[in-house]
Order: sequence, then C-alpha cells, then structure tokens
Amino acid sequence: MFENGPGETGACRADIWLWRARFFKTRTLAARFIDEGRVRLTRARHESRVDKPARPVKVGDLLVFAVGGRLVAVTVRALGERRGPPAEARTLYSTADAA
Repeated sequence: MFENGPGETGACRADIWLWRARFFKTRTLAARFIDEGRVRLTRARHESRVDKPARPVKVGDLLVFAVGGRLVAVTVRALGERRGPPAEARTLYSTADAA
C-alpha cells in the first residue's frame, strides 16, 4: 500500500497512523496538524518534531500532541491495516503518562 516508502518496512506514514488510531476524523486533518508542527516523536530516546505527514511511525515510537484541549501521549503498539472501529483503533496504541 502507499504508507510505506521503498525502503520502509514495518513503518507507516504519521498522518495515516493518526487517522487509523482515530485521533483525527480525516487524513487531511491529521496531515494539517502535522504540518503545523504539533506532533512530537520520541524514538530511541531522541525527540523531534514530526515535520511532514509522510514521516514514518514505527512500533515502539512515543507520540505526544495536544488535541481537544488535552495533552495526549501514546506509544505505538501496532500499525494497523485499515481504519477500523474504535475498539480496533485502541489496539494500535497504549497511553503513556504525559506528566
């Protein structure tokens, strides 16, 4: 599918993952949110901003962002194959303490 680049196995575009995990109603909203620099990614103890919607997200990554007036910190547990029902979406991540 389109979410993986030529050399990216085991990764998913950040906008697609946020949409599949149901943090955003559309991929366009997720992409706009990322373009505004509002998502932080921590991988292997290195923190950076997700600067493009096409940046890969991998299992084990920590994402931190504010949505709906609250700070959300989640660890990516799975990439998913589709945007499924909410119960399926919750299996893609685990919540982390953002304190």
